[in-house]
Amino acid sequence: MLNLDTQILIYAVRGDLRPTEQRLLAQNRWSVSSIVLWELAKLVQLGRVDIDLDDVEVTRILSRLHRWPIDMRVARASTRLDFRSDPADELIAATSVVHDVPLLTRDQVILNSKMVPLAA
Repeated sequence: MLNLDTQILIYAVRGDLRPTEQRLLAQNRWSVSSIVLWELAKLVQLGRVDIDLDDVEVTRILSRLHRWPIDMRVARASTRLDFRSDPADELIAATSVVHDVPLLTRDQVILNSKMVPLAA
């Protein structure tokens, strides 16, 4: 299983993945922190992402995701990371730490972390 950050999920829905990302996603079940769904909806609302969240294919992709809750373990882990970023990214990374699920991201700040398990 892989934990996808918001941008990777957007790239997957749009079909804009890099070959390595395509391979990893084809070989693993997808999961997201619950905050990713909120962040996606917010980016669409603000016009920063052009995805039709009511599209049948988008709905199908999103419905198949395993969703990790933001519980106290994740919340506390987000305050103990070895980097600082926006709160959503910290929760996404903390989800990977708590559940020991590799994170697929392009975010260089997270990629430099020594704590977050990363997809390779």
